Amino acid sequence: MSEIAVLGAGIMGHGIALVFGLGGHAVRLTDSRAETLAKAPALMASALKTLREAGEVDGAWTAEKLGRAVRCCASIEETVRGAEVVVEAITELPEAKRALFQEIDPLLGDDTILASNTSYLDVFPLIPAGRQRQALIAHWYTPPYLVDLVDVVPGPGTDPAFVERMRALIAGMGQVPIVLKKFISGYIANRIQSAITLEVFKLLDEGYATAREIDDAIIHGLSLRIPILGHLAKADFTGIELVRNALANRTYDPPEPRGRSDAVDRLVAEGRTGVMAGKGFFDWGGRDPSELLRDRDRRLLALKKAMRAIGPLTGD
Repeated sequence: MSEIAVLGAGIMGHGIALVFGLGGHAVRLTDSRAETLAKAPALMASALKTLREAGEVDGAWTAEKLGRAVRCCASIEETVRGAEVVVEAITELPEAKRALFQEIDPLLGDDTILASNTSYLDVFPLIPAGRQRQALIAHWYTPPYLVDLVDVVPGPGTDPAFVERMRALIAGMGQVPIVLKKFISGYIANRIQSAITLEVFKLLDEGYATAREIDDAIIHGLSLRIPILGHLAKADFTGIELVRNALANRTYDPPEPRGRSDAVDRLVAEGRTGVMAGKGFFDWGGRDPSELLRDRDRRLLALKKAMRAIGPLTGD
């Protein structure tokens, strides 16, 4: 069992704390916003209920037991002091992260892993020079308690021993750590997702297809094969010569990044900001957001169970 500190109790932080708690570790969780921290126990308890109903966790895991495994702390000092791993999961603003790293620097031990959950930022220039050997990125995906992938990324001065400790810790909880050789913004999955996003908004903004048609193409086309084959194994089944010819024929011209989308701008202006607002690209029928999140989680769990039974088709 390790002592884990999670800084930031929002949508990612409380989920990461839940993962560590269920993984058998002693977790301390805090947030600069008292109201965010106050909501975290109920959010974790709701996710735990979904996991328990699906048989993903032992029935002995109750909200009370989880409350003992994950303690909410009012101060950063109480949260961080004595921790073996500190996970930073605050807002994606460089100066906020820099200020936090400076604040916790005197509280960290010489062997404490300092892990940032950043999705895209190069955080290493924001971390004090004396902490570089202990610093790395450990990036979870939403929701962390269902999506097993975790990106582990060293900085230019990270001691490989700390990377291996983090990799082993994550793998020991049943998740799938991918260790990159060096930092690149977005890592692997997010970079691929960003390329898909560019194309999706080109199709939408230029009137080629509706949001429903685009999602149907992804669900009924791409998504059926990706869980079994990934992308490069699919290329093997397609045939590498055909792949080479497609590249040579330039059958695809990627859209230029615009930094915005007409469709997205319209939705934001109309207050259609997604599930939490009841509407986004789709109308979610007035259903409570917590109900929608639990419905999403139940479906993801059913898919995970099916994928365990089916298994990926992989080569060496």
